Amino acid sequence: MNSKFSYRLLPLLIMAAPVLAVDADNPHDLQESRRIAQGFVQRLGGTLKQQLATAGPAGAIGVCKHVAPALAAEYSQDGFLVGRVSLKTRNKTLGTPDAWERAILEKFDQQQAQGSAPAEVSELTEDADGRWFRYLKPIPTQPMCLQCHGQPDDMATEVKAMLAREYPDDQATGYRAGDIRGAITIKRRLGDAGE
Repeated sequence: MNSKFSYRLLPLLIMAAPVLAVDADNPHDLQESRRIAQGFVQRLGGTLKQQLATAGPAGAIGVCKHVAPALAAEYSQDGFLVGRVSLKTRNKTLGTPDAWERAILEKFDQQQAQGSAPAEVSELTEDADGRWFRYLKPIPTQPMCLQCHGQPDDMATEVKAMLAREYPDDQATGYRAGDIRGAITIKRRLGDAGE
């Protein structure tokens, strides 16, 4: 087998391991995606913790509504497109997964239900818009997340009121600590020269 990545092997690789290697000649996309995802999660988590401490859970809803999309836009540089997706969306416009993301998110849920911690997935894909490097990093639900994403009966009245006002079609509740809340999604269009 030559050093170029074979698209025919993708289904076999996905089934074999939760972490997939990208073409050995081009590890930059995977390394850069890991760096982006780590920075995004750290900054968002730090901002969320600070807002929870100063404004409480209802006041922290704005972090996920306004700060997270702003951070995603900030990290979307050099051809990398960054976002967050979930099977149970709070913001359908920004958080609805495409078919590839949905399949991986469902796999994350299956792995978690079987007692194994889902790991990042990276893959080269091709569609009508071209060839893409794709990356998905699971976001496990942290205890602090349960204040706005946990069981509705356990949420404070002001949190429920704020969610109803800000997200009338909210589906992003009912989680327990450790559940996969969603994922950081990153993609970059690949050039025609076998990038």
